[in-house]
Amino acid sequence: MALGRYNRVDNNNNKSSSYCSTVTIVIFMGLCLVGIWMITSSWVVPVQNGDDPAEEKKNQLKDQVETVIVDSNDRDNKPQFEDKPNDLRKDGPEKNLDVSLAKDKGKANLAAEENQEKTEEAKWDKSEKDNQQFNSVGGEKNVYNSENLGGQGSENNNEKPHSIKDDKKSGSDYAEKKGDESTSRTYGDKVDKNDDKVSDKRSADQVKKKSSHEDSPKGDKVFDKSFVDQVKKSSNEVFPKGDKVDKNNDNGFDKSSDSQVKKSSNEDAPKGDKVFDKSFDDQVKKRSNEVFPKGDKVDKNNDNVFDKSSDSQVKKSSNEVFPSVAQSELLNETMIQNGSFTTQAAESNKEKNAESSSNSSSKDYSWKLCNSTAGPDFIPCLDNCEAVRNLPTNIHYEHRERHCPEVPPTCLVPLPEGYKFPIEWPKSRDKIWYKNVPHSKLVEFKGGQNWLKITGDYLTFPGGGTQFRRGALHYIDFIQKAVPDIAWGKRSRVILDVGCGVASFGGYLFERNVLAMSLAPKDEHEAQVQFALERGIPAVSAVMGTKRLPYPGTVFDIIHCARCRVPWHIEGGKLLLELNRLLRPGGFFLWSATPVYQLKAQDVEIWKAMIEQTKAMCWELVNKTSKEPINKVAIATFRKPTSNECYEQRSQQEPPLCPESDDPNAAWNVPLQTCMHKVPLDPSERGSKWPEEWPARLEKSPYWLLSSQVGVYGKAAPEDLAADNEHWKQVVTKSYMQGMGINWSSVRNVMDMKAVYGGFAAALKDMNLWVMNVIPVDSPDTLPIIYERGLFGIYHDWCESFSTYPRSYDLLHADHIFSRVKKRCNFVAVVAEVDRILRPGGKLIARDDVETITELENMVRSMHWEVRLSYSKDKEGLLCVQKSMWRPTEVETLTYAIA
Repeated sequence: MALGRYNRVDNNNNKSSSYCSTVTIVIFMGLCLVGIWMITSSWVVPVQNGDDPAEEKKNQLKDQVETVIVDSNDRDNKPQFEDKPNDLRKDGPEKNLDVSLAKDKGKANLAAEENQEKTEEAKWDKSEKDNQQFNSVGGEKNVYNSENLGGQGSENNNEKPHSIKDDKKSGSDYAEKKGDESTSRTYGDKVDKNDDKVSDKRSADQVKKKSSHEDSPKGDKVFDKSFVDQVKKSSNEVFPKGDKVDKNNDNGFDKSSDSQVKKSSNEDAPKGDKVFDKSFDDQVKKRSNEVFPKGDKVDKNNDNVFDKSSDSQVKKSSNEVFPSVAQSELLNETMIQNGSFTTQAAESNKEKNAESSSNSSSKDYSWKLCNSTAGPDFIPCLDNCEAVRNLPTNIHYEHRERHCPEVPPTCLVPLPEGYKFPIEWPKSRDKIWYKNVPHSKLVEFKGGQNWLKITGDYLTFPGGGTQFRRGALHYIDFIQKAVPDIAWGKRSRVILDVGCGVASFGGYLFERNVLAMSLAPKDEHEAQVQFALERGIPAVSAVMGTKRLPYPGTVFDIIHCARCRVPWHIEGGKLLLELNRLLRPGGFFLWSATPVYQLKAQDVEIWKAMIEQTKAMCWELVNKTSKEPINKVAIATFRKPTSNECYEQRSQQEPPLCPESDDPNAAWNVPLQTCMHKVPLDPSERGSKWPEEWPARLEKSPYWLLSSQVGVYGKAAPEDLAADNEHWKQVVTKSYMQGMGINWSSVRNVMDMKAVYGGFAAALKDMNLWVMNVIPVDSPDTLPIIYERGLFGIYHDWCESFSTYPRSYDLLHADHIFSRVKKRCNFVAVVAEVDRILRPGGKLIARDDVETITELENMVRSMHWEVRLSYSKDKEGLLCVQKSMWRPTEVETLTYAIA
């Protein structure tokens, strides 16, 4: 054993101290061994600082003794490397050099080191204990390191970034044991600002022994130049100066990369310059096809400790933070173009007035609390009381439509008193915290219909809705039995539920692999959409009034209305014609309202009008069931035609066909039209065929996406889609799932603020969550592609508030949206809107240019959000933050929002 040999050498020195001849022999042999060792070994005794002559002599004598010790055990004792030092040159690119960086610890720590007179055995014992202690926690105190984050061994067992045999419990092995739970925990932990000693102490002690660093004055970092030469030879390159690491960072750094910083002659670099050995970077590049050049930054002034095992995934993944060279254009916003896709703003002919945003990253932000009649439920564009008061009429539900204030609010919406973190799915489908949505009016109004009940601290949902009081699943299966062609979760994947109530129908359709876009107005049915979102069911606040719904044409497989109280038959069927625009050719309209099965005079009259209207629209009545025995309701099923023959054979052209100039995809602030669009017949046109069955439609390029079309990123459209899809798979699996510290089991409601092709949502398809894919109105109109893939989404202008209640989403994903939005919108108002729709404890992942990321980070810090990860490279940045419960005390009254 190595320790035994140390003892024998020491004992022999003690015994021979009384014999001059023995002393002479020992000194002579020691000097000989020093000379031999200097010739054969790559290690040389470093030059000591000459400020203190007595200290220099002491160091020289100590170096001689230590050199003998090292040489005598060099062949048998290998605590630092798995391979021999002579093998470093040929194995350099594939082995992680494990030499720790000895950090300055202040005067007190330096004095303690200088006064410590222990034997080498004690040093090794201490190193072993410290190393075991570090391994036992799996490196939880490691932060996001700009070169090495550990855990690389998970990809290749033959490559050990910590090349110490005992260091096998850290990194990715620990991550596998702890999973997302430990990742989430360690990201949020705080550390002592004086606690910089996180790296492996065994390597630290070796550096001390090899270079006598423990006896060096504070600040001197003197290392063996021959080892530096070896590192340079093995890597053939070092990172240039300028790579930034947080100067005020309180977090510990990964030992292996930190040691490489020191071994790469960082001791001679000016303050702020971090010179990195490229040998490890070659490993990263070999495994992940990615290099981190100069300009890399980590979170400044960040007190958060990042989980080594999780954060290492951000570094090691092939396209984690930034894609490979082959896919670099996917993140380079300058490469984005419209391609063959127009924008929704152009389609709708809608121009928005923009407010310039300040680009100053040092601006101080002073937040206030919004004072409005709606209070904690404030939706700026739906609670504009002043605009509603000035409406000339509300006969067509104009008062339920969007009326956005001229100046968007920059205040923060208050929390309900006693707000708690939401209950996780799937339990949330059946019960939620009452104090999170403290509304009892709907309980009283719909209590007899078994919508919801107050049960202690909870709101519970025992039934489903007015038409399925005994539960929605039986109702869903009853529909399938009545119309087998519906084929839930295969042929029928994406549906629209109009007048959804508390969205139980959509909530239970998840069990049939169906996505339901639930829609209901903010009306006297108090907070029904808020109930749905709190339950974890997708829903938006909207009304069928005077404008088209914010969806493209012919995208929904099914549209459902269960006693939705929409007067489909009036005014030439204008509202039913809007459904015709949204429904795919061959798609179904399911109607289970009272006119279908009741014989009251009014119901009979409405049914007759509906039959006449649907016949004029060439809809086929596929089936009208009798009352089903449990819920006591009947269902009428209509199908939209798949050809234009019926349109051409009508004796009366009412309703008329829309002119060719009318774009069915134009939906943002476009008035309703009383006309029908022809069914596409060209095989290359969207709508001429039914999509592939789910889940094949998610991965397969739509038949109407042609190679002659130019995609958003400049490639042929099908290739563009495939590349985007693969890119987000890499980012999600290798970075977001393991490198952000997010407990994905607590994530249910997700929004992608600029979804492009829906690749982010597609990468999450196996997770127990749903993603609202937003296509900004000034971005390429790719929303039809998203629906064709079996996903759903909505158009929106981020200069305005989103049509959802506060605290709706668990996670927001913003990929290069803020830099675009702030050019024409008030950026502070946009961030206030992000705060409004994100739940406390919710996460925001933002990817953008570094200037925007810096500005965004400053804003969220001013709102007391927790910065979990901040990273930048080559003028591109990545930010992951978590919203807190903090609310400002100063109040701002919004006069337009006071009833």
